[in-house]
Amino acid sequence: MNVAPMRGGTAVQDHVALAEIELCGDLIIAASAAAERLSFDRIDEVLRVCDVRERDEQGPLAD
Repeated sequence: MNVAPMRGGTAVQDHVALAEIELCGDLIIAASAAAERLSFDRIDEVLRVCDVRERDEQGPLAD
């Protein structure tokens, strides 16, 4: 990912903020494509909540 340098020559990257922005974008795209309101299950699917739950259930050594 390229980040435009700020005045003064330093680049700023906030990986958490960038991930949140990407998830918000995914949610906006899903909502705009849906005919009705998104269900909680669909929101979880878009935000990949089950992936995080599965990883948490497997524990830290599951890599």
